[in-house]
Amino acid sequence: MLDNLETIAQNDPSGMFEAVYNLPEQIQKAYEIGKNISVKVKAEDIDKVVITGLGGSAIGGNLLRVFVLDKCKIPVIVNRDYVLPAYVDSKTLVIASSYSGNTEETLSAYQDAKSKGAKIIAITTGGKLKEFAEKDGFDVITIPSGLQPRAALGYSFIPLLMLFVKLGLIEPVDDQIEETVKVLSDLRERYKPEVPEEKNLAKRLTLKLWNKLPIIYGISGTTEVIAERWKGQICENSKSPAYFNVFSELNHNEIVGTESPKHILGLFEIVMLHDTEDHKRNAIRMDITKDLVKGVVSGVNDIYSIGNSRLARMFSLIYLGDYVSLYLATLYQNDPTPVKKIDILKNKLAEIKD
Repeated sequence: MLDNLETIAQNDPSGMFEAVYNLPEQIQKAYEIGKNISVKVKAEDIDKVVITGLGGSAIGGNLLRVFVLDKCKIPVIVNRDYVLPAYVDSKTLVIASSYSGNTEETLSAYQDAKSKGAKIIAITTGGKLKEFAEKDGFDVITIPSGLQPRAALGYSFIPLLMLFVKLGLIEPVDDQIEETVKVLSDLRERYKPEVPEEKNLAKRLTLKLWNKLPIIYGISGTTEVIAERWKGQICENSKSPAYFNVFSELNHNEIVGTESPKHILGLFEIVMLHDTEDHKRNAIRMDITKDLVKGVVSGVNDIYSIGNSRLARMFSLIYLGDYVSLYLATLYQNDPTPVKKIDILKNKLAEIKD
């Protein structure tokens, strides 16, 4: 089925495959947006950054948090709530990230940031967030609309990365962005639907995950957010469950939960994400964990990042997960674009007034 282009097209009327294929161009456009960022905030006036958002917007912030972990001298925190932590104050830069501009948790957190006297920058396509920020005199980074938020990761992440460069919080990343575009441009020619199963890693991995429960394992400080991204993409695009966890934490609890019930564990298909910057002890933990679960779970798949720079390697893993989630949607005969249950939930919430 995965080599049947007609079937893939029929299950993807809104063009999610096309959106994923165009990620290299999106990153290039996002880079141009980032180069033109001009904000009033000065690095010397802040001592911490809080990125507040949900879903795809939060993933962009979380990727930034991991990317700058050993580069940025001030804390970078991601908030996924209606309210902000008590430590947010006038020395805090709050980046309110909402692709639609209407995410209710982010709008609430924006108001909380304003009440605490924080410095605020909004990144959005428009909506109430842009309206509020412009009215209140805060900077707005406007990104292109027309995509599902999860398909706009380049727009949600790259301008934030460039913002950190503009503020002097990290060194320039121009070469890393250039390499990322090249790596993804190459990978899409390997993962696209026209490439048959025997030559297409994305399709082969999808077939292993089909009718199984995907368990995605990453490593703290390198692939943790990428594992979370895989989980979210599989859930939203294929409409099937997936879970993720992170080394070494999972070795202190979850690993014990692999003894029973055996008929359920036998449906677990594990994906382990590897990167050259993984801590050596965590890489060893992965190998030992693999041996511990062999014969208990359905299978374990080792996936390695590609590229020289940290940014290229991160996106190489993200890109494979995106394609796998779309091929799973094909096998389950689901349109990857609609998120009907999220829409129903939002409509029901809108009917309930505080």
